[in-house]
Amino acid sequence: MRIFPVLLFLIIIFKTEAQSSVLNRADSLYINGNYSKAIEAYKAYDDQTEVNDRIAKAYVAIGNYDAALQYYKMSLEANPRNGLVLYEYAKLLSKTKKFEASIEAFNNLMNIDYRNPNYHYEMGLAIERMDDSTAINRYRSAYDLDPTHQKAIFKIAKHYLQKRNHSYAEKYIDKGLESYENNVELISLKAQSYYLQDYYTKARDWFQKLIDLGESSEFIHEKLSLCHGQNSDYELAIEQRKRALKYNPYNANVIFVIGTYYKRLQNYTEAEKYIRQALAMKDVPLDYEYQELGVVLNWQNKHKEAIEVFEKSQKENPQNIQTAFFIITTKDKYYADIDTKIKLYEDFKEKHKESFYSKFAARRISELKEEKFLKAQD
Repeated sequence: MRIFPVLLFLIIIFKTEAQSSVLNRADSLYINGNYSKAIEAYKAYDDQTEVNDRIAKAYVAIGNYDAALQYYKMSLEANPRNGLVLYEYAKLLSKTKKFEASIEAFNNLMNIDYRNPNYHYEMGLAIERMDDSTAINRYRSAYDLDPTHQKAIFKIAKHYLQKRNHSYAEKYIDKGLESYENNVELISLKAQSYYLQDYYTKARDWFQKLIDLGESSEFIHEKLSLCHGQNSDYELAIEQRKRALKYNPYNANVIFVIGTYYKRLQNYTEAEKYIRQALAMKDVPLDYEYQELGVVLNWQNKHKEAIEVFEKSQKENPQNIQTAFFIITTKDKYYADIDTKIKLYEDFKEKHKESFYSKFAARRISELKEEKFLKAQD
């Protein structure tokens, strides 16, 4: 009769080894990224309660979140205080926009371990996605529990920056950079904080630091260009604007600004090229842009073309007195007849008596009359 216990023992050993082999194969498939095959192998395992969380992870890996949530839930029904599974379940609920269920799951996690900063941080994300301003309290709790928590620090600093509380924003940014000096998100916030306060030299240095760390975006290059422009470093400003232009080659505003920077450098040929290109792309009132082009043409002694462009500017906005004045000053340079010039200024002065430019017109009338008198004496 002893043979039966021995046989039973051998059967149990064989079955245990077989199941162990199934589990090892499933784990190997998962580790090597063969997730669908891993799911099939896990489902062949006898004790499903032992592998439900692994099946859930495999479903997450292939993007089947509904199935993943189902298996996480089954795993938690068997072991409700498994913090690792509950944490993954709570994050997936948040990711799939089941925010209230996610917050409830994070509350359960905090009952298990209140001093885990990530529980507070992830719960804050779920609350924030519900447009609930109390999310900041969770981020602060995460920071209090771990003052080096970079993600929590970023959220807190961003909150203060949006409130334009720059001193508090920079306090947290600096705290985060103490433990991770190359955190590009915090460096970006630092650059933006200085920029919003018109501290262009400081902002320039921090935007440049982002580029030195390999960061590149239309926003970074545009803001760095503006900082260089505010410091009259127009060649550097142009370089950064052109880099910004690579992200949006048809941005007429950027093209126009490049033209104005060339104008500041007195490179009127390039200024004309970029301003003309911007004008060709825009479909809005262009009085200012045409006015700038006219100024650039005047600097190149292209007075006839300048007059035509200024007249286009005036058609775009007949109320722009500055353009009207530019037209007569350009005609002053282009026309030879002194009486014609005097008439232009007199008409302008009569039409715009209260204008800032009226006194300039009066002065020029006096100069032209004196010039006419002197010529008559010759």
